[in-house]
Amino acid sequence: MQLVRELPDQYLSVRRVEADSVTVGDRAITESFLLMRDRLVEHWPVAAIAELVPEAIATIVTLAPDVVILGTGERQSFPAPKLMAEFLTRGIGIEVMDNRAAARTYNVLVSEGRNVVVAFMLPG
Repeated sequence: MQLVRELPDQYLSVRRVEADSVTVGDRAITESFLLMRDRLVEHWPVAAIAELVPEAIATIVTLAPDVVILGTGERQSFPAPKLMAEFLTRGIGIEVMDNRAAARTYNVLVSEGRNVVVAFMLPG
């Protein structure tokens, strides 16, 4: 078996999570955003689970992920089943976590080369 070492600078990774910010690389971000291996989508207009609407989901869907990790802030909070179904009916897996768990899971999945999007909700 051949082993290949990937360094975190080969993809966008989360380095720190605070109550009001997430640090991607060396940059602290204080507004909700979407993150993929090679793309950062800023100003995602969802600061709390109650603000998750079909239009915000459509933004994620256009990125064509296999898996979405929904970081819902300091506490895990689930969206309505109808909104979860928006992903599942398109064949996109979804996991809901607090932001710290979402960051850890994203870092593992992206390091494995998975096509994942993490959506971080921040109070802004």
